[in-house]
Amino acid sequence: MNLDLSLYLVTDAGTATAAGHDLVELVQAAAQNGVTAVQIREKHAPARDFLATVLRVSAAIPQHVALIINDRVDVFLAARAAGVRVTGVHVGQSDLPVAAVRNLIGADAVLGLSAATPEQLASASGVADYVGIGALHPTTTKSDAPATLGHDKFARLVALSELPAVAIGGVRASDLAPLRHAGAAGAAVVSAICAATDPAQAASQLRATWDAA
Repeated sequence: MNLDLSLYLVTDAGTATAAGHDLVELVQAAAQNGVTAVQIREKHAPARDFLATVLRVSAAIPQHVALIINDRVDVFLAARAAGVRVTGVHVGQSDLPVAAVRNLIGADAVLGLSAATPEQLASASGVADYVGIGALHPTTTKSDAPATLGHDKFARLVALSELPAVAIGGVRASDLAPLRHAGAAGAAVVSAICAATDPAQAASQLRATWDAA
């Protein structure tokens, strides 16, 4: 598929629930209003529940929207074995080595890697399809997020990356123009949509802001 990372939603079920949203309905609304990629992140869900969420989300979003599984290679493989449309896996620096993940998921699956240093970016080259660079700002949705980079350090890392780079970590609408100007392929958002009163409107506004940058 033609991978479009420009508006990349990373889910947080706790944040969505606290805002009064059903997670799958939220993802569906966001995907219909400009989100181009969705990463299902369920740090504390049992594998069976995680898989059930993936199955529901896959059925709810358009075919052109990439569906990425955070960390859980087993959930990705189970979904694919069940004939469900899943695009790939995103892993962090404390997960399975990126080369091992590539061997498990195959050459046809999309693979993303979180990176925050030049050395981590180099490890992704030739193995991953894109990198997630962050944390851009302090974030409350990921307890083990790396130190914040800010826009200047982010721009320097993007310039070093051989792969498309997505910014993550407390990303807000006001960040989108400078991120795009720095060379980012996209912006990953969590609370900007999951905590929004109207997720569809939030996604639409983020889409318009990115496109206008």
